[in-house]
Amino acid sequence: MARERRRLLIAPERLARQAPRLELTAEESRYLTRVLRYGPGDGFAVTDGAGGLWEAVLEERDWARLQQPLTEPLQRLAAPAPQLVLAAAVVKRDYDLVVRMAVELGADRLVPWLADHGAVLGGLKAERWRTIAREAAEQCERLWLPEIAEPRPARQDLASPECRDAAAGSTPGAGGQSLRLFTTTRRGALPALEAVLEEAFPLAGSAVETRGAGAEKRAPAALWLACGPEGGWSPEEERLAEASGWRPVSLGPQILRSSTAAVAGLARLSTWRTRRWGC
Repeated sequence: MARERRRLLIAPERLARQAPRLELTAEESRYLTRVLRYGPGDGFAVTDGAGGLWEAVLEERDWARLQQPLTEPLQRLAAPAPQLVLAAAVVKRDYDLVVRMAVELGADRLVPWLADHGAVLGGLKAERWRTIAREAAEQCERLWLPEIAEPRPARQDLASPECRDAAAGSTPGAGGQSLRLFTTTRRGALPALEAVLEEAFPLAGSAVETRGAGAEKRAPAALWLACGPEGGWSPEEERLAEASGWRPVSLGPQILRSSTAAVAGLARLSTWRTRRWGC
């Protein structure tokens, strides 16, 4: 039986500097030779986190060689469009798990928010979260490495008519403004997440599309999903969000843990993006 071809994610600038013969880091060498028990001649895959995929062969413990020219990868995948952006309030526990699962579910950007009612234990660990994202991208065989932003106050984005770095994080040539959704509870009748998506960008063949409402709309630059902390949004955060054009949505009648809400909401948003735009 053929051995599964595991992946290493190596930054584009490092590939450009070293290819075709790659000097492995101590961590990469340990993973290949001690964890996977690979030896000289064993093959694996290399991705640059920017849509490219190559085959590689381990030559020595600390060296490997690409099997295709850097300019001719086995696969070159365009960036997903629209991007999925998860703006999740940092919580006391489980945020590492939120990062890992967000990557596995297809998030293209994760923005750690500091919310009014949030409670953070210890320091903010952006570099650790980027390492977790990298490992998750390798594990789930993504060709694009999600971006982990520096933590920032939730009010900064909630008060903005258009999130300040949506354009920087969006795909070149993507459509119009981002659609920004924030999950909330205890507000009476709130539309479900999918209902708002269907209204804004109808699926082919749906009743909304058949009526012609938005059937020809281009994809937005990004789909933002905001999830609050353990203590919920403050009244001022909710006021700022709605005044700036964020759409409140419900994830259902149950009151979910913050980490559960982030993962459940993102899973639904990712599924909807795949059905609507095939990515």
